[in-house]
Amino acid sequence: MEKQYLIDDLKLGEAWRLFKIMGEFVEGIEALHDIGPAVSIFGSARTAPNDPSYKRAEKLAARLVKNKFAVITGGGGGIMEAANKGAAEAGGVSVGLNIVLPFEQKPNPYANIQLEFNYFFIRKVMFVKYAQAYIIMPGGFGTLDELFEAVTLIQTQRIRPLPVILMGSDYWGGLVEWIRERLLKDKRISKEDMDILQVMDDPEKIVAYLKKVIIL
Repeated sequence: MEKQYLIDDLKLGEAWRLFKIMGEFVEGIEALHDIGPAVSIFGSARTAPNDPSYKRAEKLAARLVKNKFAVITGGGGGIMEAANKGAAEAGGVSVGLNIVLPFEQKPNPYANIQLEFNYFFIRKVMFVKYAQAYIIMPGGFGTLDELFEAVTLIQTQRIRPLPVILMGSDYWGGLVEWIRERLLKDKRISKEDMDILQVMDDPEKIVAYLKKVIIL
């Protein structure tokens, strides 16, 4: 009998978790529904303000909002903070999708739309659902996770094709070369899959390219 009570309690806990999940989806959709064309920018939370990547993210975000794009980040420090700062100070929509973590991730003060998630998968849905492009700046495992999830969804046609730009040829060049030399040569991916990824360095050229391929 005691075992059955324990099972029932676990079932009840799972059922209430579903309501929490639904609540996070509803909150995200309501907050982001009207933001307009947006670009999701990813990168390391550990990037210091004096790092060149921080400055590039800030400049890029400012150029994006001046060209009628909203900017979406993970809401934390480093590259995310830089992008939110650049977008907010340029007078644009600056979205921070923060994740609750036991360490490292704290909301930055520059997002004028701030959401907090307990579940990574809901946060990922928001990044993809409301972005017309992904820009991947230097980062670690979390950044790579977002990159390859987006590439996989595009490759398998689970989402509409969208530009995935790796910003920083010095940082990403080796990864792209490895993909070409190992995955493509070994026929783990198709030749056209390489077209999903683009490596660019100049914020001005990135914005010009996005304006060309995205209908505002």
